[in-house]
Amino acid sequence: MNWINQIIDFVLHVDKHLVELTSQYGTYIYIILFLILFSETGLVVMAVLPGDSLLFAAGALASSGNLNVFTIMFVCIIGAFLGNTLNFYIGKWLGPKVFERNNPYLKKEYLIRTQNFYEKHGGKALIIGRFLPLIRTFVPLVAGIGNMNFFKFTLYNIIGAILWIIPLTLIGYLFGNLPFVKNNFTIVILCIIVISAMPLFIGILNRKRLIKKSNF
Repeated sequence: MNWINQIIDFVLHVDKHLVELTSQYGTYIYIILFLILFSETGLVVMAVLPGDSLLFAAGALASSGNLNVFTIMFVCIIGAFLGNTLNFYIGKWLGPKVFERNNPYLKKEYLIRTQNFYEKHGGKALIIGRFLPLIRTFVPLVAGIGNMNFFKFTLYNIIGAILWIIPLTLIGYLFGNLPFVKNNFTIVILCIIVISAMPLFIGILNRKRLIKKSNF
């Protein structure tokens, strides 16, 4: 349980931790940012790592002159892109092994449905999924399980990474050092997390409404 508390502390005080890491490791901080983004998007067990808040805090740190904002965006885009690619290949390797067994909960028809979904909506899922904490780690995994076309996956993978990372980093760069934001950084980070998760909650609520309507 201690590691969970450490992750929660890192998420809520990511600005302070980044400052400490930068003072300790200097330019190696870019490698650390790369590894965090790579792990969060590439390893399911690391889905709880901060993504949105980390980008915002890194942008804010860059505006104070400690880091280069363009280098941050570049290494984070590469990390997020490669993380998704690793997750895709894990899903591609895992899918046939899981669905070929006689498992009543993982039937072959579910795999076919997943494949059909990613043929039609895979690009949209990859881009929208980037903005959903936790979910963004599972989207490329399921894309691999669904055997999504690799060229199409790669295209939307890089587009999603760019659309997610550049705006959040720039928002941190432009507004992260404003007195109000600096004095209420924890609240701002919590707001970013809530706003990022809102599309997921809205989708769940809409689905529940549709299910209720269909039952009448």
